Amino acid sequence: MRRDRGMRAVTSSAEETMRLAAQLAKGLVPGDLVLVQGELGVGKTTLIRGACRALGVRGPIPSPTFTIGQLLPGEGVEIAHLDLYRLEALGRDELAVLDDYLTPERIAFVEWPEVAEHAGVLPQPTLRLVLRHAGGDRREVAVEELAKVAAEGM
Repeated sequence: MRRDRGMRAVTSSAEETMRLAAQLAKGLVPGDLVLVQGELGVGKTTLIRGACRALGVRGPIPSPTFTIGQLLPGEGVEIAHLDLYRLEALGRDELAVLDDYLTPERIAFVEWPEVAEHAGVLPQPTLRLVLRHAGGDRREVAVEELAKVAAEGM
């Protein structure tokens, strides 16, 4: 799949959402940061599971909602999966936690990134994925390639 600055896709099932994520994951490299946004129950974790499977994660991929983050071993790369839903604001302790996950050696996925973006504590994201309910099991996935846009704007 060729990725432009932005694209939209509609998926009709969790499996299709995971396949789309797998296609997007093919272009990711260590140091990339992917922001995943959307309301509760829209499929953010499902999308990240698809990407993680494509990156070689073989074990369970649970949502880190109650732990903030988890590290997953992929093929030749470690993947950080963060869920910032429970954070209302970022204090010094939470900032240190993000630094532990967001490293140049890892590919990172961040669900509910808004609080971290507002605090200005995230590195330049590579992709922003916004999921929306599109009726029934359908989901609209908007993909914005941010690092490319930032680099071209220089």
